[in-house]
Amino acid sequence: MADVLGSPEASGVLRVMCLCVVLDGLSQVPAGFLTREFAQGRRMAVDGLNFVLSTAVTLLLAVDGWGAMSFAWGSVVGNVAALIGCCLAAPGTLRFGWDREQARALLKFGLPLAGASMLALGVVNVDTMVVGSALDPLALGFYVLAFNISGWPVRIISEAARRVSFAGFSRLADTPEALAAGFGRALGVVMAATVPLCVLLAALAAPIVELVYGERWLPAARALPWLMALGLVRIGCELAYDCLVAIGRRRSLIGVQGLWLLLLIPALVYGARTGGIVGVAQGHVLVAGAVVVPVFLLALHRGGIRLGTVARACAWPLLGGAVMTAVVLGLERYLGDGVLALLATAAAGTLCYAVCLLPARSLIRGREP
Repeated sequence: MADVLGSPEASGVLRVMCLCVVLDGLSQVPAGFLTREFAQGRRMAVDGLNFVLSTAVTLLLAVDGWGAMSFAWGSVVGNVAALIGCCLAAPGTLRFGWDREQARALLKFGLPLAGASMLALGVVNVDTMVVGSALDPLALGFYVLAFNISGWPVRIISEAARRVSFAGFSRLADTPEALAAGFGRALGVVMAATVPLCVLLAALAAPIVELVYGERWLPAARALPWLMALGLVRIGCELAYDCLVAIGRRRSLIGVQGLWLLLLIPALVYGARTGGIVGVAQGHVLVAGAVVVPVFLLALHRGGIRLGTVARACAWPLLGGAVMTAVVLGLERYLGDGVLALLATAAAGTLCYAVCLLPARSLIRGREP
């Protein structure tokens, strides 16, 4: 695997990271219990403990000269802390045993999701394989940095929303009208929170990369605007994914994810050969926007969530994002890219976005204006 990714020296790090898979698997039942009960306060405490310990161990090992391996062992320590924290937060949920009926029910429900999840992992990882094999390691480093930055809104917004979205949609699944209204409200809230982050990271890509990582990483900024568009699409698709699971359309997800991966590979290979890391990012956006989004919309329509519901949820955030983009780009050209100028530009753009979003506040709250 390390050879395919173009970094054979990473094999030792991958071996250590495999421990995280086992530890994370053990914590899934108590973590799932916390999610089902909407116990996000306890879950935040567990995540905070994970973050503090993993970061501390990573920094100590890095200072001691462990290099990339410091990240691996930091992750292992964080996963151990999360496992212990989940068991303490949901006592009695981690019990070992075997129940044939439960196993049969879990396999029936979970196998289609496992297949769809494997394909989804392929979608978000095949690009690094393509870049690593078609381009040089330096290009791979720039691309991975840009992709990681584009994932900031996904981790901040989408992962938080997905902690409760599946449980919430499941409770509404038996009432189509309530489900459609709940999905529209959830999508509106997620889009309203995500769009300004994506606009700032896309419009100010170069100064942000230079400020956070240094001038030598500036080539990564060329791919970042395209990857931010991909990040916005991913957040909407992940929410739709959870909704489709909740209403029992699990098998259709395999088709959606399989089609995404099937079309993505040639698009990324062509993009890498013609445009480098920017071409890869553009290939991602092309496949996601032209194929995957319409397919997800069709699947939601068949599940009782009409296109009008999705359009109403996205219209005002996208309009506000367009206005914010124009303001941010104009101010950056006028004020420059110093730290104070960036803060002023971001604040002004966010204020304009908030003003544009005022007409949608009633819709997001679940009441027609």
